[in-house]
Amino acid sequence: MDNKSTRTSWRHKLHEILYEADTPIGKIFNMVLLITILASILLVMLESVSSFDKKYHNFLNISEWIITILFSIEYIARIIAVKKPLKYITSFYGIIDLLSTIPKYVSIIFVGSHSLVALRALRLMRIFRILKLARYIGESSNFVKALRASRAKIIVFISFVIIICIILGTVMYLVESNQNSGFTSIPRSVYWAIVTLTTVGYGNIAPVTALGQFIAAIIMIMGYGVIAIPTGIVSSEMTKTSKKDVQTSTQACPNCMAEAHRDNAEFCYKCGDVLNNEL
Repeated sequence: MDNKSTRTSWRHKLHEILYEADTPIGKIFNMVLLITILASILLVMLESVSSFDKKYHNFLNISEWIITILFSIEYIARIIAVKKPLKYITSFYGIIDLLSTIPKYVSIIFVGSHSLVALRALRLMRIFRILKLARYIGESSNFVKALRASRAKIIVFISFVIIICIILGTVMYLVESNQNSGFTSIPRSVYWAIVTLTTVGYGNIAPVTALGQFIAAIIMIMGYGVIAIPTGIVSSEMTKTSKKDVQTSTQACPNCMAEAHRDNAEFCYKCGDVLNNEL
């Protein structure tokens, strides 16, 4: 019984370190993890510089192997720390952790695949949990809902902009076609109108006549409306669909791996398993 209790307590502590960025030890681990990931990405970048790699190849290779082994140990530890390992292995972060670990091993067999270790950059997505930015994922969900709710208005607006660009492009072709200014066809002139109206302004085509420049100035001023109107439409819908912020923690359920629980929650909202308790 004591052995079982000790083992349970050990797994609980391991889970706290690996999955809970709200605890002091969890914060330390996750910050060290992020620094290690950044160091690994930096090593890959430096290795791509032939002169640097030629001089420090052994150092870079040994450092990469050390980081790979550390990540492998961490991956195995994460599997051990949860009740249902398959849940973690098939989860979003589980797949990313695996993809960030195997490239170095694969490079032994397949030459040239070592650069895939840059996939470790994906692990930086854990910063959303560490800095408690998960709550803003809910805001992005509201943004998607607002886009869907206003899609009819946006489609009508975009259709109007396309029609305006076709008309203005045709007009500019008539005004500038004989001036050797780059308006060689209506499609090319429409392209110029789109670039100008969206305030991109590559500058590869430009009007030279006074009338053409006057029309271009009007299009540039209209470009501000092109940016402002859809923003206002979506903002209006977001105001309607906005909800009160819910404070969430980084606690991951040891049973189903669900995240973004409310602060001080005792049970998992998904499976009902006990949170912040022994496994």
